[in-house]
Amino acid sequence: MKTYFFGWTNIKWLITEIRNIYSHKPSFFSKKRIESGLAFGIGQWGMIEYFIKKVDTMSSSDLLLWAGVEFTMAGYMISQIQKEKNPPTENTNETPEQLNS
Repeated sequence: MKTYFFGWTNIKWLITEIRNIYSHKPSFFSKKRIESGLAFGIGQWGMIEYFIKKVDTMSSSDLLLWAGVEFTMAGYMISQIQKEKNPPTENTNETPEQLNS
């Protein structure tokens, strides 16, 4: 019997993991990463749509403004995720080697 990547077993697993994201059960996926990825994708789509419609009247400062806002938001989201992953220690003068010992 052949197994396929998009077989019923894998589809059930995906549905279960998506359900677990929004419950208190542990999940294979990260809620924050999925939501930030969706937000970034929607932002990209909106930016491309705007460029397609306004390309003939757009200046380089418009391009820089859009790219600057997008990358600022993406950097802020990434820094917030990393900040939550690595909470600050009480004594910040210690090196990582000293903290591990």
